[in-house]
Parts: sequence; C-alpha cells; structure tokens
Amino acid sequence: MTRVAFQLQVRPELLGEYLARHSPVWPEMLAEIAAAGRRNYSLFLGDHGTLIGYYETDDDAAAQAYLAASPVAARWEAEMSRFFAGLDGRPDQAAAPLSEVFHLEDQLAATGAHAPSDNSAPPTDSEGSAS
Repeated sequence: MTRVAFQLQVRPELLGEYLARHSPVWPEMLAEIAAAGRRNYSLFLGDHGTLIGYYETDDDAAAQAYLAASPVAARWEAEMSRFFAGLDGRPDQAAAPLSEVFHLEDQLAATGAHAPSDNSAPPTDSEGSAS
C-alpha cells in the first residue's frame, strides 16, 4: 500500500464556494475515486486556503491513469480548477506531492514494537511525541 499526500492552494476569495462543492461531492465522482483504487481519502483545509490531501492506494500510477481517462473526473476537475492558485493542468494530475518523513506504524514495526490499542491511556508528560 502507498500513502500519498499532496498540497494545493485554494484561492482565499473562493473558500466558501470550495467548501460548498464538497458538501457533498457528486456521487458519480465518489464512485470514480473508489474505482480508481484510492482509499481513506481525506482533504484538510488550513488557514488562507492551504489544502492538504491524503489517500492510500495499491498502485498510484494506475489510480492516476484511471482518473485521467475518466469523463466524470474530467468534468469535476474542469469545474474545480478555477478554485486553485498557481496550478497548471487538472488539479488531480498537477497537485504537488509531499514527501512522507514519518509514519508511526512503520517505525514501531522497525523496532519490533506495536501501536497501543485504541482504549489505552494517553501518553503522560514524560512520554514524548513526534511532530
């Protein structure tokens, strides 16, 4: 499985409309994202329009190719492209990927440890955190 994160910049004057377009996303576009093989897909919007996206996939190149050939995705991306600053091409094809620098489960596995269960106590002040 591959974890993919990307960054885009939403034009600040269009933030309200951008949010409205995602509540909800077209059902046929949701189906295309799933059919492309993207899972656990989330978008996070920060101050001043910074958008971070995240998804997981078994084959990102195949997922990209599937969406690039999808008429539904082409219509969605054509409508969404005006929301983004400094972007050449379709947002789904031209987003700047981010490099993963830390993943808890990978590092725990490398040490032979495992993540605590969801019902465990939160860390105390003496236990550090990664950020």
